[in-house]
Amino acid sequence: MTDPHAVARALAEKDIVADESQQRAIDALCTLLDDERKGTTQHTYQGVYCHGLPGRGKSLIVDTVYALVPCAKRRIHFHQFIRDVNRLLVQAPKSDDRLGDVSRAWLKDVDLLYFDEFHVHDIADAFLMGRFLETALACGTRIVLTSNYSPRNLLPDPEFHERFEPTIGRIERHFEIIAFDGERDYREQSDASGTTTTEWRFFAPLEGTREPLWTLFGEYEAQAAVHPTIAEVAGRSLPVTAAGKQLVWVDFDALCVSPRSHLDYLALAERWRGVIVDRLDTEMLKRRDVLQRFVWFVDILYDRKHALFIASDRPVRAALVGLDGAHDVSRTTSRLAEMQSHSYASNLVRRRVAAPSREAID
Repeated sequence: MTDPHAVARALAEKDIVADESQQRAIDALCTLLDDERKGTTQHTYQGVYCHGLPGRGKSLIVDTVYALVPCAKRRIHFHQFIRDVNRLLVQAPKSDDRLGDVSRAWLKDVDLLYFDEFHVHDIADAFLMGRFLETALACGTRIVLTSNYSPRNLLPDPEFHERFEPTIGRIERHFEIIAFDGERDYREQSDASGTTTTEWRFFAPLEGTREPLWTLFGEYEAQAAVHPTIAEVAGRSLPVTAAGKQLVWVDFDALCVSPRSHLDYLALAERWRGVIVDRLDTEMLKRRDVLQRFVWFVDILYDRKHALFIASDRPVRAALVGLDGAHDVSRTTSRLAEMQSHSYASNLVRRRVAAPSREAID
């Protein structure tokens, strides 16, 4: 059984006391994960659905509980899940229910499935997710979903929303739904004086940023010479300013202005632990396609706790204010705040402090 007091102690180590909605989620999660009640009439729900504005502590709470659970468990992000299941579908033998077969194989030996940042914007993804959730519930898998959207607001496109309503109804029947409605944004880190505390990770304006970026690259790469090259990600070419063992340095145009998909960013995140995004022209974020790629890119790096460094013509978070040309921009703004803060513990390992060679960089 997962003990709510153990959760409280784990949160206290992070100087966090759960607010009212967070405590409701903790209680619901502990009830869901109480093995003594599993399969009894007392165990009403098979899942917990946590939703609310970005930064309200959904992932914070669920990650804390998840870490304490000793059962067979799996945590996955939306983009990786869609890619992996589609790959399995291509490889799976033909059958009357290929998606069901793939879903059951994927869920084998998984007692708890944690789906972070659950969202549905595409009708093809909606059909896949609907059948997968139906199969997971039938298999008895316990499921936790976090989302910026309430169940009724999933797949909001009026052209397709009605076709997703059976899945929404299934969520409402089988999940305890918790709205995170606290006022605090946990990704906005402040010191005792109330001043936001940030690391020197985002640089603006562009003038004078080359020297800090040279130094930055050298701090993380033992072989710190900067050589422009062509990398391959997801089977496509990506020109880069420099590529080390754990850090890659790339221009924004090549990363987000050129036609790319979330598959490119998944492949990039699987190869490197950090990315320097250089020469970001914030005017380009007003283009819907560019903005959507940037949202995908930040999502994927954040999910893996990778490091992000940005050199832009003006502060990138300020440039995102008021933009609504892509899905989930508010989540991106919130995540960028955390990724810039002192509390963001990326998995990038600092190797040495030395400036790399400037050879061929200009």
